[in-house]
Amino acid sequence: MKKHFVFFLTAAFLCFSGTAWAQEPIKIGAFFALSGPAAPIGTPTKLVAEMVVEQINKDGGINGRLMELVVADTESDPQKALLAARRLVEREKIVALVGPTRTDTGMAVKAYLHQKQVPTVMTVGGDPVIMGGRFGDFDWIFKSPQRSSVAVRRVYEFLQSRGASKVGLLTASDGFGKDGLSWLNSLAPEYGITIVSEEQFAPTDTDMTTQLVKIREASPDFIICWTIGPAAALVSKNVRQLNLDIPLMHCHGIPDPNFLELAGDAAEGAYMPSTKLMAADQLPENDPQKEIVQEFIRLYKDVYQVERQYPMNTHSGYAWDAIMLIAEALRKAGPENPEALRKAIEQTSGYVGVSGTFTLTPEDHNGLDTDSLVILKVEQGRWIVQP
Repeated sequence: MKKHFVFFLTAAFLCFSGTAWAQEPIKIGAFFALSGPAAPIGTPTKLVAEMVVEQINKDGGINGRLMELVVADTESDPQKALLAARRLVEREKIVALVGPTRTDTGMAVKAYLHQKQVPTVMTVGGDPVIMGGRFGDFDWIFKSPQRSSVAVRRVYEFLQSRGASKVGLLTASDGFGKDGLSWLNSLAPEYGITIVSEEQFAPTDTDMTTQLVKIREASPDFIICWTIGPAAALVSKNVRQLNLDIPLMHCHGIPDPNFLELAGDAAEGAYMPSTKLMAADQLPENDPQKEIVQEFIRLYKDVYQVERQYPMNTHSGYAWDAIMLIAEALRKAGPENPEALRKAIEQTSGYVGVSGTFTLTPEDHNGLDTDSLVILKVEQGRWIVQP
């Protein structure tokens, strides 16, 4: 009798489990730059997105339902990004969206996603995607990387602590660079910072010595360079070639082994804000992110071995956080009602992620503060946290 009873319970459990897992999976769209100039960032972001979805499903999915990731390539092109978003929304019927890779592509799809009412957590650096007014409605758009304004504040806090008051700016002419320039200018007075020189370059430029010579003539205490990708390494090399005795501060998109490789010896002495991911072994034991960050590193390096192809950088955790924010909201609101899901994301409070502790509001669709960033300095090829 006992054996029959155990068999009955086991069969009932398997039947229930089978029914639960037999439900349609919850489709999440993901569109990143898998080709084109932004592919070195977009491709590993896609691998992390796949990694986190697999982990969520291993842990029981979303209230007993599997999560399915449907991936598209933006080709690093704003118009292609819009086409990819349309396919995911209209053909694939995704319930939420993650990506894209760069600010320009994010802005290209912002109005469409708002119109279609698709909860979207972007992995772009620039703030305009979650700003209103002339930048358009942002009710349905969130983002997991720190706002440019938060990164600028962290930089200015550091400069203020070092007694620096004069800076020269060297910024890219793309959407990300312009966003950084806007915040660098608008927030400077709040921190007693004077902009003594302001120069720009195209992201495809291969030499910035002319701009750096002009900045040197203004005698700043620091040079701040706001760009992502190989251009940052070129700036570091140009600073070294000119023998400039002025500290160089890069932006929060630069902590990346590729930067160290491309810049070589010229990387030495460069400063930059960074997520704590790049300094996990230097975090104090009482940091609430330390355990989360260390587990992410273990999965990235040892379990999924993404590190073999794409060494971990400050961007690596953005897709993890973006999908986790959606997953947490799905557990509360379910996938059926887009507005309920949107509100659940917007009401996220105290969620400890890889990139920081997220507390969102209707006004702030990022939810990270300056305490989510550390200032790093390159010393003997290593990232060293600055006091």
